[in-house]
Amino acid sequence: MDSDSVKKAIIKQVILEANIQNSRHLVEKINENCFEKCIPKPSSSITSGEKTCVTNCMEKYMAAWNHVNATYMRRVQEEVNKGSFAT
Repeated sequence: MDSDSVKKAIIKQVILEANIQNSRHLVEKINENCFEKCIPKPSSSITSGEKTCVTNCMEKYMAAWNHVNATYMRRVQEEVNKGSFAT
């Protein structure tokens, strides 16, 4: 394997690990914020209004995360293509 192939493989691995970490962070934030916003007084069950609120909240977080992640990935790819990650 030549050095360029090794460099590309490392960059790909770093991007993959960053995506996994970002996904974990997203799930934590969804749980934290949507639960606190939509279920102010936890009990043994949740109402249909609370379910709707959680669903809407999760969809908004996912849409925002997808947009930010796509922009980030595009910029990283642009940097890779420009050779900014050269050693």
